Amino acid sequence: MLQLHVNDETSRLRAVVLGTAESIGPIPSIDEAYDPKSIEHIKAGTYPKEGDMIKEMDAVAKVFEKYDVKVFRPKTIKDYNQIFARDIAFVIDDKLIKANILPDREREVEAIQHVIDQIPSENVITLPEDCHVEGGDVMPYGEFIFVGTYSGSDYSNYITARTNMDAVIALQELFPEKTVKAFELRKSNTNAKENALHLDCCFQPIGKDKAIIHKNGFLVESEYNWLVDFFGKENIFEITKDEMYNMYSNVFSISEKVVISEKKFTRLNTWLREQGFTVEEVPYAEIAKQEGLLRCSTMPLIRD
Repeated sequence: MLQLHVNDETSRLRAVVLGTAESIGPIPSIDEAYDPKSIEHIKAGTYPKEGDMIKEMDAVAKVFEKYDVKVFRPKTIKDYNQIFARDIAFVIDDKLIKANILPDREREVEAIQHVIDQIPSENVITLPEDCHVEGGDVMPYGEFIFVGTYSGSDYSNYITARTNMDAVIALQELFPEKTVKAFELRKSNTNAKENALHLDCCFQPIGKDKAIIHKNGFLVESEYNWLVDFFGKENIFEITKDEMYNMYSNVFSISEKVVISEKKFTRLNTWLREQGFTVEEVPYAEIAKQEGLLRCSTMPLIRD
């Protein structure tokens, strides 16, 4: 059996689900796309090719191997996009919470059933149907759970609004000893530079006390300010609108000292090294075209 344990974003990683780009199927139509960045690349004829994305994910798998991390992969479903493992479920403490994701994507959960079968059934949680939540919006941080959300009355108009307040309340009930802190995110169906698809598209803790953040991703300035105060301005790497668009905040921590990052993130990677991090650079620019990067395609199961 798997003894799940995830209490934060940066403790030493022991086991993880890494998505797969095998058999992702034909390029989606504009109507089938879930985010403005994918739509942009479909229109421009630059939508990523399966072979390129397989190579990118293999590079990440090799980094995990180097650090002796146990890697689980989804079973391949023909002509089905299974890259973003973070969307379909997430772990907090010893519980795996299945996300209520878009109905079109339900088969992605079936593809990791071989992993779920290794978890005691009482630790596998399915939230009520009206709780919409995806793992990219949920970040355990010790006694806190940070959650990205959108509570506008026009929630249903946004394909990019993924986590609602019902889910925030359900998480607080599930983990009464923790403080669930919600952040309203800026949403746009049409402009990728004005859209924080998930919390990890505009914010992520790294190391022991540092964070990457993009101010405009937050709809409410006081909530952004709360994070700046919490981490301290001197510990924050502020990213620009273009850097958010390129997914600078969506790196992935193997430990408090080791971060996997996209090799083109020169400004960020330089800063990380100056702060004493080991940066494992990988190519991930093709996967980024679907508005997701390293954190989106990984689902940690066990951290120290």
